[in-house]
Amino acid sequence: MYQQEYERWVNANLEDPDLKPELLRIAGDDEAIADRFAVSLQFGTAGLRGTLGAGTNRMNIFVVRQATQGLANWVKTQGGNQTVAISYDSRLKSDIFAKEAAGVLAANGINVRIYDALMPVPALSFATRYYHCNAGIMVTASHNPSKYNGYKAYGPDGCQMTDEAAAIVYAEIQKTDILTGAKHISFAEGVEKGLIRFVSDECKADFYAAIEARQVRPGLCKTAGLKLVYSPLNGTGLVPVTHVLNDMGITDITIVPEQEYPSGYFTTCPYPNPEIFEALKYGLELAKKEGADLMLATDPDADRVGIAMKCPDGSYELVSGNEMGVLLLDYICAGRIEKGTMPKNPVAVMSIVSTPLADAVAEHYGVELRHVLTGFKWIGDQIAQLEAAGEVDRFIFGFEESYGYLAGPYVRDKDAVIGAMLICEMAAYYRSIGSSIKQRLEEIYAQYGRYLNKVDSFEFPGLSGMDKMKGIMESLRANPPKDFAGIAVTKVTDYSKPEETGLPKANVLIYQLEDGSTVVVRPSGTEPKIKTYFTTKGKDLAEAQAKKDLLAEACKPILA
Repeated sequence: MYQQEYERWVNANLEDPDLKPELLRIAGDDEAIADRFAVSLQFGTAGLRGTLGAGTNRMNIFVVRQATQGLANWVKTQGGNQTVAISYDSRLKSDIFAKEAAGVLAANGINVRIYDALMPVPALSFATRYYHCNAGIMVTASHNPSKYNGYKAYGPDGCQMTDEAAAIVYAEIQKTDILTGAKHISFAEGVEKGLIRFVSDECKADFYAAIEARQVRPGLCKTAGLKLVYSPLNGTGLVPVTHVLNDMGITDITIVPEQEYPSGYFTTCPYPNPEIFEALKYGLELAKKEGADLMLATDPDADRVGIAMKCPDGSYELVSGNEMGVLLLDYICAGRIEKGTMPKNPVAVMSIVSTPLADAVAEHYGVELRHVLTGFKWIGDQIAQLEAAGEVDRFIFGFEESYGYLAGPYVRDKDAVIGAMLICEMAAYYRSIGSSIKQRLEEIYAQYGRYLNKVDSFEFPGLSGMDKMKGIMESLRANPPKDFAGIAVTKVTDYSKPEETGLPKANVLIYQLEDGSTVVVRPSGTEPKIKTYFTTKGKDLAEAQAKKDLLAEACKPILA
């Protein structure tokens, strides 16, 4: 079957000049043909993500058109104003895919609001809500290597699409022939007909205003003298992040020159992810040279932000997503209580794989901390529930350990722009009182205990990778480990059993150990890898790290 599909593509008008030469190069290579045509990219709640190239198992204009036709069929059943918002990042072909999607929607009589230049995930979520859209599309592969691209679909609330809606869209995609099934007109024709319009300057201004309204101590940054090094990692963050920081009064910003302007090649780091050291290397070198208080980096679609903080000895230390989540929760709570802006019965939300240190901090400030499944849409869902009850102002902060933060209900996805703003404001505040982020973090550990949270990943590439991951998770359920490194398992929580957890079904296992440590095992939703999350606690970092190393070693044979 896949050979027939390959031949059909070879003989079709593929429009994109990169596709036909690729197919001709692999003529006669059964393995390469099977890799491209034996399966199709699966559309799920995270949309699509895959390697750029020709075939049903690659990201290309035909996969984008087919997915958008599926989305259009769903939108047409939804009533409302029949409008879809579109944004895109700096990746290779992102602008092309965004315009192709717009052309399919317009051909289906659906209105489009598209940004006139690349803009991040939170801006897409904001525009979807601002224009009361039926759906939103963000063309991005987040922090994947440069050979990837992807397509995220959003619901009318600006949150990533629900399971139910995604299942309907996927069923519609299945009915649509990939080469000929999508209706399509050119972007220019869609503009001419008035169906495709650009996002207005008013919408952009309101996006920035919504972020800036969440400052905890307005005006503080104008006099704090914060010195910042910033890297947008060649993505979408440059314009929105510097716009908001300048508005706040942070003007001493040195941009990492090699990573300043949009580029889908990501030549300075193989993996443009602010969680990993390689991506921050240029920024750290520049921070040392400039003597910056803070080094900050946003990922290509600017929904996540990572930082390095200056230590008393002049060195720089990376701050984990868990640590920054706790620092921001602590800063927002203390600051809003001090300023009298804390709502009654405040609510914060975090994912189940994030640090229990946040529970201790929330309890200290009298904040209800809700736990949700991994994926920021579940945090968005909690905001929606508060909004439905007329209590949306109770939401003060949400975070995931993977560097995603949100403070405010103006969007329903993580936002590196507000993350950058609050991190800089927090750094400026601590600087103004003769302290620092590093000092405050040490104070938190002294108060609540020395927690350590680490994530390891096991990769399972190729067509057989998904099967192997499935087998490992089945084996863990059939033969649950009684201990890790000799430390007894006292409780297993299996999130595939909603009747036990009270949360929607998820492929996650959490093991609680008798010494208070936890081990979490979950397959990634977007990449062929199983992640293990370790939480350990010790009298100091060395003891907590030693415990983590023992547990990680014990996991290797299980996940090999």
